Amino acid sequence: KLAENLGTQYDIVPIEGIYQSYIEALKPHFWAQPFNIAEENLQARARGNILMALSNKFGNILLNTSNKSEVAVGYGTLYGDMCGGLSVIGDLYKTEVFALARYMNKDEEVIPENIITKPPSAELRPNQKDSDSLPEYDALDEILFEYIERRFSPQDIIERGYDEKLVRRVLRLVNINEFKRYQMAPVLRISEKAFGMGRRMPIVGKYLA
Repeated sequence: KLAENLGTQYDIVPIEGIYQSYIEALKPHFWAQPFNIAEENLQARARGNILMALSNKFGNILLNTSNKSEVAVGYGTLYGDMCGGLSVIGDLYKTEVFALARYMNKDEEVIPENIITKPPSAELRPNQKDSDSLPEYDALDEILFEYIERRFSPQDIIERGYDEKLVRRVLRLVNINEFKRYQMAPVLRISEKAFGMGRRMPIVGKYLA
């Protein structure tokens, strides 16, 4: 429906066969370990490979759609949904993406309402929701904004009334995922602290943990 509203071409490319071939190839090397994020991420990488192949074939740039909240806490798969040549919303927090979508719909429905209201999900396992792994985005984005944009210390943020356990969990995710941000697509910058240009920290940053 979104593609139809925008007048853009879309194709459906199944990944089940590709995914199963990965599983079979890796089975001897996974040593009967239980299903976990490794298998989940194979799905994202299968999608990424297909999209990059189409980009190569037709000479188009692949647009990455990870938002700043996801990138901040490492909620993305390297060489999967993080691939692309340009990150178009990588300097927008998730709550800002929702606000932008509603702004685009102020005169007519461009973005289908169910895209806005449906619980966000990486869709790598049945009934998965972002909130299974992350705080609700309203709370997450407030903490991220204080830490990234305002450069407040953990203690500063806690003293502003945020739960200490939540603050330390979120900031730990930010700090340990710098290595992913070094490999992400260039970001369209709209703030002073855009990842890659306005904010870049050492990958080996144990002092931040």
